[in-house]
Amino acid sequence: MKITVVGTGYVGLVTGACFANVGNEVICADINEDKIKLLNKSQIPIYEPGLSKIIVNATDNNAIVFSSDIKDSIEKSNIVFLAVGTPMNKDGSSNLEFIYTAAKDIGRYINNEKVIVTKSTIPVGTTLRIKNIIQSELDKRKVNIKFDIANNPEFLKEGKAVDDFNSPDRIVIGLENDNIKSVFRDLYKPFSINHEKIIFMDIASSELTKYAANAMLATKISFINEMAIIAEKLGADINMVRNGIGSDRRIGYKFIYPSVGYGGSCFPKDIKSIINFSNDAEYNPQILSAVDDVNKKQKEYFFDKIITRFDNNIKGMQFGIWGLSFKPGTDDMRESASVYIVKQLINKGASVKVYDPKAMDNAKNNYFSKLDNLEYCDCKYDVVDQSDALILITEWPEFRSPDFQLIKNKLNSSIIFDGRNQFDASLMKKIGFEYHQIGKRA
Repeated sequence: MKITVVGTGYVGLVTGACFANVGNEVICADINEDKIKLLNKSQIPIYEPGLSKIIVNATDNNAIVFSSDIKDSIEKSNIVFLAVGTPMNKDGSSNLEFIYTAAKDIGRYINNEKVIVTKSTIPVGTTLRIKNIIQSELDKRKVNIKFDIANNPEFLKEGKAVDDFNSPDRIVIGLENDNIKSVFRDLYKPFSINHEKIIFMDIASSELTKYAANAMLATKISFINEMAIIAEKLGADINMVRNGIGSDRRIGYKFIYPSVGYGGSCFPKDIKSIINFSNDAEYNPQILSAVDDVNKKQKEYFFDKIITRFDNNIKGMQFGIWGLSFKPGTDDMRESASVYIVKQLINKGASVKVYDPKAMDNAKNNYFSKLDNLEYCDCKYDVVDQSDALILITEWPEFRSPDFQLIKNKLNSSIIFDGRNQFDASLMKKIGFEYHQIGKRA
């Protein structure tokens, strides 16, 4: 099939690359000419395991091209995926400016019958509004070109996006016209060979499914984090509690790991967006509002744990931080707890040394460029040298089994604040660390 993906962000690149990898002819289009120039040199602007290799192979096989010519890209396709960004406005609503602009472009340049598919995460009703925008542009042109509209939300985990696309749990398709089901069956056949994974539904339900999935996962995270605070205050151990409830097959162990809270481009934005469009529908989603509030307070709780240990006076002290990205396997720092923790430490008069395997450039260029008293380290052990405490934010694999004796020797004080409960408390005590974790008293 001839596919155009409008938008070369995280979702657009993974979608385009994976479709190209199974034999489709793909154009990834974006108005950002600088980004397109980099992509045509196989320079990928994001870190995602396996993505670069697929793009290089697809480029070498002429299966994928990158273009800033939106008109040409639309004209050459049978299917157009809209995968542009929908960033969050200050009030928590989704900014739909970019996707509406893309819809206008489709209406202006569409030249024959096509299927238009929204891939971006968008509030319920947006896909049908996009249909109306396209039709309005066609009316202005006084042409009658048939097109179908569909919604196909992504369920990609950063750090595992390529695997998720190639081996999906489910493929959700929201349709207005059931006659185009065969288009999606053919399109996704390479990704659902063993058994049928496509779930067809109406467009509104499809749009809401994406939000509901992320809301459920975020709810589990905020639930265990709230239980962690309760456990700590009552003298219980949240790690034991987690094992106790996770062994129940109705609950399971996934997404019930105590932490400094969720971050990234999806959970925070999507929770706020649901709250916003629910309010527009004259409903106040109380559980989801609490999920959002608990997550915000979890970062504050962790910082308070640090500063309270030093009697609320950290001026002149130095802290080492392991991990800046919101999760392992990505360089994405959007809504990461590290941003809040680093800035709070510096605002209170401390200096900070940081290390992350993949997010250092992102930190320097986009998050900490204006901060003083911040040092970027080339190695995890450089971070702890002469620091007064080590703070673990992101559970990268290389942090799981470090040389604790070396860390102890390098630190001014043998203190660790573990925001992911990665280390064994009894081992830390045996080595001689003062070990602070989530949901258990030190």
